[in-house]
Amino acid sequence: MVRAIVGACWGDEGKGKITDMLASGADIVVRFQGGANAGHTIINEYGKFALHLLPSGVFREKVVNILGSGVAFDPEGFFGELKTLSERGVPQPQVLVSSRAQLLLPFHKLQDKLEETRLGKHSFGSTKSGIAPFYSDKYAKKNIQISELYSPGLPDKAARLAEEKNIYFKAFYDVDNAVDPGALLEYLNELGERLRPFLVDCPRYLNMAWRNGKNILLEGQLGSLRDTDNGIYPYVTSSPTLAGYASVSLGIPPYAIESVVAVVKAYSTCVGAGPFVGELFGNVADELRRRGGSDGEYGATTGRPRRMAWFDAVAARYGCMLQGATEVALTLVDVLGYLERIPVCTGYIVDGNITRDFPETYLLHAAEPVYEYLEGWHCDISGVRSYKDLPYAAKKYIDFIEEQLGVPVKMVSNGPRRDQMLYR
Repeated sequence: MVRAIVGACWGDEGKGKITDMLASGADIVVRFQGGANAGHTIINEYGKFALHLLPSGVFREKVVNILGSGVAFDPEGFFGELKTLSERGVPQPQVLVSSRAQLLLPFHKLQDKLEETRLGKHSFGSTKSGIAPFYSDKYAKKNIQISELYSPGLPDKAARLAEEKNIYFKAFYDVDNAVDPGALLEYLNELGERLRPFLVDCPRYLNMAWRNGKNILLEGQLGSLRDTDNGIYPYVTSSPTLAGYASVSLGIPPYAIESVVAVVKAYSTCVGAGPFVGELFGNVADELRRRGGSDGEYGATTGRPRRMAWFDAVAARYGCMLQGATEVALTLVDVLGYLERIPVCTGYIVDGNITRDFPETYLLHAAEPVYEYLEGWHCDISGVRSYKDLPYAAKKYIDFIEEQLGVPVKMVSNGPRRDQMLYR
């Protein structure tokens, strides 16, 4: 069985915990897009971890973890995370990297930083991880696929890339000799030797595993609203964030994906620039941010405080539709236990009219939220271990969200640990 775990909204929904938990019954966990520009926070017997590139199955000894062809492969991030796991007592995980993945190189990160500075107040809130320059080069066919590290044509290609990048950096940012061609080739040659033990023919490996009945989890990064084509463009990431893209990235048939778990947070958060309907400010936002997550609502990659809002049914319903969600995992419900009444955004006012449909980006800037209010449950539910033992008001809140989304909520997370998961 192939099952995708994806975010329904802006990202930071708790996908890492869901993947880590479901990995107990998986044979393979695969990252199919994105790079090290977002983090999945996981708490387990080894401690608390923020994974940025490695799949969230690395804490399960029998699971094979794969970075697919569509991933922006950051070598420094990859080896750095493996080192961190080892230093913190995690057994050596089984990790494979698609030989068809492409390299995110140091000059991509430099370009990202310089471009955000150049854009100034018009910047996109990039994590400066090199993602946009990487994907730009990938689709312009000016990047290096990992398999090319072993090609006799590598020296010539490295020289041409260095020449083109130096012209670009000088013209746009007035930076001279940003890329040393000799140093680049030396770096690539050394990288080829370090990566050799990890490489796999990803499409062949996964197709064989699927046909042999292996349980495969596909792990997405960020969420529906950051999708390049269908998200809040241009405030999006540079790769598709939808479950449907997994078949393209990994080379498996679309019909192989039987289940899509859309992870939805019980309130809304957002990191980065762009419209965010119903954004909260001041003490209300600070209180929700302080209580949220395992250590408050701060970006796992950037450390930036997340922007806060109440649950947005318009955005989440749109996100679930894009993902083709077959079920929902609702996370961080326990955070809301301090509220007497809980607002839920069920519509937007756009051009004087109320809509339940998520509009194009330019209309979002002036959109206003329409709220319905539900009774709070006024208690800590983090110790509850069975769904039937939840307070009545908490169940009503979950039922209301399910009704708004039109997708069954089958899992409810009431804390960051593996054992804090309730099943309906």
